[in-house]
Amino acid sequence: MNVRRRHISGIAIAAATTLGLGTLSACSDSASAANTDKFDVVAAFYPLQYLAEQIGGDHVHVTSLTKPGQEPHDLEISAQQTAALGESDAVLYLKNLQPSVDDVVSQSGVKTKIDAASLTTEEKHGNEVGGHAASHDSSKNDELAGLDPHIWLDPVRYAQVAEGVGKAFEKADPKNAADYTTSTAALVKKLDALDTEFKTGLANTRTKVFITTHAAFGYLAERYGLTEEAINGLDPESEPSAERVKDLEKMAKADGVTTVFYETLVSDKTAKTIAADANLKTDVLDPIEGITEKSRGKDYFSVQRANLKALQTALGSK
Repeated sequence: MNVRRRHISGIAIAAATTLGLGTLSACSDSASAANTDKFDVVAAFYPLQYLAEQIGGDHVHVTSLTKPGQEPHDLEISAQQTAALGESDAVLYLKNLQPSVDDVVSQSGVKTKIDAASLTTEEKHGNEVGGHAASHDSSKNDELAGLDPHIWLDPVRYAQVAEGVGKAFEKADPKNAADYTTSTAALVKKLDALDTEFKTGLANTRTKVFITTHAAFGYLAERYGLTEEAINGLDPESEPSAERVKDLEKMAKADGVTTVFYETLVSDKTAKTIAADANLKTDVLDPIEGITEKSRGKDYFSVQRANLKALQTALGSK
């Protein structure tokens, strides 16, 4: 699976757990994720939290297991979160993205368990897929094996997930089904419009290739006829090898690449090192795994539009 595996020390796990304690109240006025007079939903991380809030509206009480600014791939769930999840009405998660969430959900007695991955199709993405990157890259990367979980970065797949979540809410909370249906339709319409914006905005560019530190944009690239070159497999805190930099520099020249993209929730050190060595620019391409003060926008749509603008600049939109 396309998830970064990094060594997490006992201190880091403790820190992640401590961060998680505040999560239960981070997204609402209530200190508990459950036992409210609303339909209580626990979401695994931001893109699913956003769907639940947009679809549920005033009928739902949504909390997120992943605190804003916390890297979702490395989440460790606290005992308090586990207990609150067990008392909720529904849990919305993405199987295989966060192993600790999968474990807790599988053991939980929550009646409505919504796996976003089951609501659309997943594919394999990464440097070993499609031949393009492999032709430039002599390195092996086992971390890119498996299905890519970053379905929310493709507006079409995200809309499919939204429709599935809406139906699940309707079934679990039938008294508010009509409102869920209306809200879901409105959200899907907005996602359809975003899809059109990306199609139009990326239709004519000087190059179709972009470099990222994290292989999160495979679905987006595939949807709009682009090629993502990911530097995944390198520890975010380590320097890239001279061989890898040479491979990327060769690819950048061949494909007219101008920019190395980094993201908001992990270090930009790798991107800046490679960019400096290959004489390239750097910019942010946000995988929208969480919204923080560093995000170029306040919600999914505004950050996606910032991503579109960044891609248009880097690819040379005509």
